[in-house]
Amino acid sequence: MTAVLRIPTVLRPAVHGQTTVEIVGTTVGEVLNNLVATYPTLEGQVLDAEGGLHRFLNIYVNDDDVRYIGGLNAPVADGDDITLLPAVAGGVA
Repeated sequence: MTAVLRIPTVLRPAVHGQTTVEIVGTTVGEVLNNLVATYPTLEGQVLDAEGGLHRFLNIYVNDDDVRYIGGLNAPVADGDDITLLPAVAGGVA
């Protein structure tokens, strides 16, 4: 299955400035592993040191947060839209 990943501005340099990339996989985990295999500089920004979802990156499949639909095992169908959304934190203490 081929999914379309929407790449946020902060990660675009790693994918040669593209706003979207098409990546093959039947689960979110496969898609992310294939993404990192294609664009190795994304590894530490997409996956944590153990190969799990990076805690500061929110991932949505067709607007559903993957943390609630199976995480890395969430299914991906042909043409699914996957959004990578870095978390925003900070502020005045």
